[in-house]
Amino acid sequence: KGPKMAVTEAGCDLTYCKMRGIVAVLAAFIKERKMGLNDFIQKLVSTPHILSFNFNKCFCFRIKPCDFDYLKIIGKGSFGKVLLARHKESTKYYAVKVLQKKIILKKKEQKHIMAERSVLMKNIKHPFLVGLHYSFQTTDKLYFVLDYVNGGELFYHLQRERIFLEPRARFYAAEIASALGYLHSLHIVYRDLKPENILLDSQGHIVLTDFGLCKEGLEPNGTTSTFCGTPEYLAPEVLQKQAYDRTVDWWCLGSVLYEMLYGLPPFYSRNTAEMYNNILHKTPVLKPNVSNAGRDLLEGLLQKDRSKRLGYKDDFLELKYHSFFSPINWDDLMAKKITPPFLPSVVRTFKNMLAEDIFCAPTQILIFESTVIYHAVLTLQVLFLLHIKSNL
Repeated sequence: KGPKMAVTEAGCDLTYCKMRGIVAVLAAFIKERKMGLNDFIQKLVSTPHILSFNFNKCFCFRIKPCDFDYLKIIGKGSFGKVLLARHKESTKYYAVKVLQKKIILKKKEQKHIMAERSVLMKNIKHPFLVGLHYSFQTTDKLYFVLDYVNGGELFYHLQRERIFLEPRARFYAAEIASALGYLHSLHIVYRDLKPENILLDSQGHIVLTDFGLCKEGLEPNGTTSTFCGTPEYLAPEVLQKQAYDRTVDWWCLGSVLYEMLYGLPPFYSRNTAEMYNNILHKTPVLKPNVSNAGRDLLEGLLQKDRSKRLGYKDDFLELKYHSFFSPINWDDLMAKKITPPFLPSVVRTFKNMLAEDIFCAPTQILIFESTVIYHAVLTLQVLFLLHIKSNL
């Protein structure tokens, strides 16, 4: 085995300009399908500086569980737990999701776990989606090293305050809608929007997390039929086990926005059968303490007929230009230039935890800090091999 490379490798000769060059050329190739492979190779040959760096030096290194100090458990789930961890070399804080393989296999959830990893790998630093930094495995565990988001769940803040004033609810709904619209642009349907999956960062911005129920590869007019989600937020078509499309996410956003403004999901009942009946047959009660624009948006999002639901035709753009969001400057929102209406109280000091099951594993897999550049390089390598083969 060769020596382990440092995570923050100072000697890497891949500059920002070179990264942009690779991505720009690759994006042009993908976009301009008319351009032949030979023309594409000629473009690369004419700009050789783009590829003048050491692939292995920049991308390949090994990382293992004992590269982190584990400070405390910050979440538990069906397949494992989430730990607050500090990387020993960089001293950066991360949320490390540790999943037990045997439990995943026992519950036959491999598909959902791999879907989550795949979606995380596709997140190109959207401001309101949690980011994946590393993923690796040992013989019995899977590790996702994620952004540490320490402002608490929206669920916690909503339970504590019962309802949010309309400007605050609008701010959160806008950031959530932006994240969902971005996922839809990648042909991903989220399918499990609820306050427990919405976090606040230390500044008070939304961060969407937990992509285990995402559906990938769903075209704008495509449908799927898997029954999944959380009871309070299920869309009628999902509940009826009919084909559904990306508008299920807009139904869920309507349910979450309703809960922020009124204190409970729109069709909530302690009796699950009654709640399902309400979702299918009852009209949501829209009390006048919410503005006309707010009530109109809720009516549009909570349309039981998905073909009449807001977002059915033009997806996120229909929400973006709705009068409820007229106070929002969307460019400023995406740049995080709008001051959040609430600043969470954040604990910034931690003590190391005892974690007997965190160990320095004998086997790891190669991981990549920059998924965008990795995939670009991988594609370039394949293209060159194809070109060489075709000329033999």
